[in-house]
Amino acid sequence: MSMEVDLIFKIAAVGIIISILNQVLVRSGREEQATMTTLAGLVVVLMIVVEKIAELFELVKDLFRF
Repeated sequence: MSMEVDLIFKIAAVGIIISILNQVLVRSGREEQATMTTLAGLVVVLMIVVEKIAELFELVKDLFRF
């Protein structure tokens, strides 16, 4: 159970950090860097999610003995 909560907190932390960086960059007039930072944060979160989905597929494969 704690693994799922850790995953949620990890994704939330990345989102908070990226949103703060985005606001700082936008207010300083660096919209391009803000966009790239947001995209980098999205890639990081997607990598975390894809890793967990791969673990789920492995679990299903082991469960049904494929």
